[in-house]
Amino acid sequence: MNAALKRFRIVAWIVGTFLILLMFVAMPLKYLAHNDTMVSVISPIHGLCYMVYLVLAFHLAQQAGWKFWPQTVGLMLGGTVPIASFFVERWAHRRILEEHPQAADPKVRTEEPV
Repeated sequence: MNAALKRFRIVAWIVGTFLILLMFVAMPLKYLAHNDTMVSVISPIHGLCYMVYLVLAFHLAQQAGWKFWPQTVGLMLGGTVPIASFFVERWAHRRILEEHPQAADPKVRTEEPV
């Protein structure tokens, strides 16, 4: 589960970043400056990354044993609203670590050894 969580977290950040770029940089350039170059570049990248995000979110939810509604659907919709993927990623990370402590990265120690 650690690998699935790590993959999801990385893709969630990539999807969130490209969606922010699309909505707050490329779209204003398209409609205010009549320049759709950035939209034509960023939009397909975000679309491809979002498809990967959907697959990884579904896989992570299945491994975590979450119900399809609302956990899995909520996780999958996280990449559709600007900045939501960052919050959904953090929520999923915390929840998985609570439910499956073995998913914690063994290289990262949260407590000092006694």
